[in-house]
Amino acid sequence: MKISRTIVCLLLMAILLTARQVYAQTEARVESPEPARATLSPFQAVALGFVEGVTEYLPVSSTGHLLIAVHLLGMDTTQRQKDAAESLAICIQSGAILAVLVLYFGRIRQIVAGMLGRNPEGLKLLFNLLVAFFPAAVIGLLFNKWIKAHLFGVIPVAIGLFVGGVLILAQSLFGMKQNQDTGKELTQLSVRDALFVGIMQCLAFWPGFSRSLATILGCRWTGMRMMAAVEFSFLLGLVTLSAATAYEGLKHGKDMIADYGMTTPLIALFVAFVAAVVSVRFMVGALSKFGLSPFGYYRILLALACLYWL
Repeated sequence: MKISRTIVCLLLMAILLTARQVYAQTEARVESPEPARATLSPFQAVALGFVEGVTEYLPVSSTGHLLIAVHLLGMDTTQRQKDAAESLAICIQSGAILAVLVLYFGRIRQIVAGMLGRNPEGLKLLFNLLVAFFPAAVIGLLFNKWIKAHLFGVIPVAIGLFVGGVLILAQSLFGMKQNQDTGKELTQLSVRDALFVGIMQCLAFWPGFSRSLATILGCRWTGMRMMAAVEFSFLLGLVTLSAATAYEGLKHGKDMIADYGMTTPLIALFVAFVAAVVSVRFMVGALSKFGLSPFGYYRILLALACLYWL
């Protein structure tokens, strides 16, 4: 009898503990409901694709513009929506990557020939691109989470835009006075120069500063002529953006597709490709005529507008 009573008591205790645990789990689900699924309308896809394509290779910060656009479109009201939008912003960079592949196919072919041992200059260019990419790869892997947690916001973007704009105007007024058409060619870049440009590219981890601006300034400070600096910036962006897109796609691609599906992200990617083709052609012409100064004024005005708006 004693044994039976003990067994019954143990069973009752187990039932009570189980009921308590089930109740606690139910209460937790009520208090912390599943976050609403993020959505992406065709209009939002077109808007984000356009912003990405236009700004990716201009020295104005595509990441900064996308964060502002996401905020204006109301796509960051919850953490789940914010995470999905950030993943989309990185993945649609594929459109900008394709634009450079199309517009600079001749240079890409030279690099491929270098890989096959048929073009020494192409091989040297590839090596310099990998050297320039290395610092960003290390910083990105080590501090990616910290950067997203602390720097992905409208105020940090506004600060980055302002600082970059002031730097552009400062270098225009007090920096290089030489003609934009004079300086080193793309194939004359040394390994030391490539490493310096790669270190400069790391400034772009501050959203709003601009990867394009950092690399163009880095190339110019090594003595490259403007158009050669712009081309190296485009090619380095091809390597850097491809790595970032692949990393983000493998890590968060499934979650993004679960929220957005396939159709609207593809719309954003296509719009980004078309806009990037037009933007790259515009930038080459604008820089050859006016230099970086107009972009500096634009960045400062946009930063002040953001700060006033907030």
